[in-house]
Amino acid sequence: MEIVEIFLPTPGVMNGAPFEEVLRARRSVREYLPEALTLSEVSFILWATQGISEVHEPLRTAPSAGARYPIVLYLVAGGDEVEGLKEGIYRYIPDRHSLLLLREGDYRAELAEASLGQEHVALAPAIIAFAVEFWRTTSRYGERGYRYVWIDMGHAAQNTYLAATVLGLGTVGVGAFNDEEVAKVLGLSQKEHPAYLMPIGRPSPDAPRSSSWEEIHEYLTRNREGKTTYS
Repeated sequence: MEIVEIFLPTPGVMNGAPFEEVLRARRSVREYLPEALTLSEVSFILWATQGISEVHEPLRTAPSAGARYPIVLYLVAGGDEVEGLKEGIYRYIPDRHSLLLLREGDYRAELAEASLGQEHVALAPAIIAFAVEFWRTTSRYGERGYRYVWIDMGHAAQNTYLAATVLGLGTVGVGAFNDEEVAKVLGLSQKEHPAYLMPIGRPSPDAPRSSSWEEIHEYLTRNREGKTTYS
């Protein structure tokens, strides 16, 4: 199949909530409404996760040890679930802020099965799949590079969580899966290793919510009234 490249809308100000509200509102969401995502929403989340934020180096939105950037992002889109995209598996290209269509078809159910039957993986409109290339970091830092790669992953995944929250969307990190099966579904190369899956969707009314600032204040006040033993 000829590889098709889709150029994403240039990310910009999304007029989202203030940062403190985003931190308060962030939850792990596994229940989604059957509504499509817009291409602008997908564009912003991908950029926030691994996009270019400094053009002279270039550097990305999430820090990376030695700027080695071992993370490779894939987008798995369902049928008519992301406006403007065919169902399929795409690779994100940060330097061009684009998506390469690698395989057509809806692979969400296969990823859910590879994720030990976690149904919400199949029900989300789209899934961001993280793969890592350890050699990019270990070639400079040796064995300690493996630790740095997982630190990089934490930075990037939290960006995904917060970007989704800014847009009023929900996501959850999925680390329980069969590595070989996920790699097969995504069509990863031998140098790439599956690391994380993050389904993205609009939270349903049943999705978990965060406490209000008033509730948080009351909680902290109650705790401060009791005796605390520091160890």
